[in-house]
Amino acid sequence: MPHIVFNNEKNIKTPFEKNGVDFKFCAKSYNFTKEDRRVEYKIGVSYESKDFLLTLKDKNDNRMLKADKVTRVTPVTLVKDALNAYVEEIGANIVFSNTNSFNQKIEPKKEYLKDIQYFVDDFKTNKEIQIEIGFGSGRHLLYQAKKNPNVQFIGLEIHTPSIEQLLKQLKIQEIDNVLVVNYDARLFMEFIDSNKVGKIFVHFPVPWDKKPHRRIYSNEFIDEALRVLMPKGTLELRSDSRKYFDYCVELLTNLNSGKITIDINKDLEVSSKYEDRWKKQGKNIYDVVLQCQREDEDIDLKYDFSFGKINLEKFKDIISNKPMLDENFFIHIEDLFLLDEPNSGLIEVTFGSFNRPLSKYIYVENNKASYYQGSPLPTSSNIKAHERLKEILK
Repeated sequence: MPHIVFNNEKNIKTPFEKNGVDFKFCAKSYNFTKEDRRVEYKIGVSYESKDFLLTLKDKNDNRMLKADKVTRVTPVTLVKDALNAYVEEIGANIVFSNTNSFNQKIEPKKEYLKDIQYFVDDFKTNKEIQIEIGFGSGRHLLYQAKKNPNVQFIGLEIHTPSIEQLLKQLKIQEIDNVLVVNYDARLFMEFIDSNKVGKIFVHFPVPWDKKPHRRIYSNEFIDEALRVLMPKGTLELRSDSRKYFDYCVELLTNLNSGKITIDINKDLEVSSKYEDRWKKQGKNIYDVVLQCQREDEDIDLKYDFSFGKINLEKFKDIISNKPMLDENFFIHIEDLFLLDEPNSGLIEVTFGSFNRPLSKYIYVENNKASYYQGSPLPTSSNIKAHERLKEILK
């Protein structure tokens, strides 16, 4: 993660602009969770039409400025430029930095990188859709896109360097039928219309043997996959982990309907560099393909993520770090950061489904609240959690 360590104690007042980067506000930690906790700041940034936060905190005898994990953006050069602009403005003495940005001969095709909100509000196509979850190096996705120019491909990946590498290759190979999104695949499916997808590829997902709740495959994920798949569409798993393969097969064989095909060491027309390495080592590769044999109705979730007027001073008095649990959702207030202006600050909160938690900031200005970086995705659990948050913040 890009960050800079420096030994300048100077704090500067916001708002200000430096090198095209707008620094909107600086919020200070309220320290409600731990009495001995050090002071931490969240700095609001707007740059190239994207909003995100930087974190400023003490590090030994120095200070560290870094990207905020919750509000990460792509490409990562946006964050690096913001970090560099801030320390340049305060004239910091830099101890360490990994924020050098080099001019690249090939600029990524950023128009193919979409925010998740695009798929919620604007994504429409008459083409067949195919989705690859965790495309890694992009070798398989690029091959499929070139082979099937009339198909709209969507690539899901949370590893930023992989995203940037794929975007470069899309330009080099002049491929224009791929959209890329940096998002959790377990949430993404809910924003695709029913019966529109021909294939879903899940190749070599992280098995998460020690954290099975983080696995892509679950009963909920399979059900959503079947909803978006057209009749005879397929959900295709390819894995080198026998344990993960067995886990997925057990889930699939407990379905009420569907056709399942299993292969071992099946040769594909294209393989990843990791797969090539594993085959040389004599490691088995397992495939299980689920064919959809049903048709689903479209889902229509009604939602309103507005807050109205809230009482931040009252919230400060009752704030608790203890999670609030419901049968279908949970809410956990992670942190509170206050601005110099009265009744203004940032509330960091994790909420939604137990298997698909969402972390967001609520930005409060003069007791008017809204979600920073836009509203949550309108999943049923997020909608219910929001209604409870509105009650808490009154």
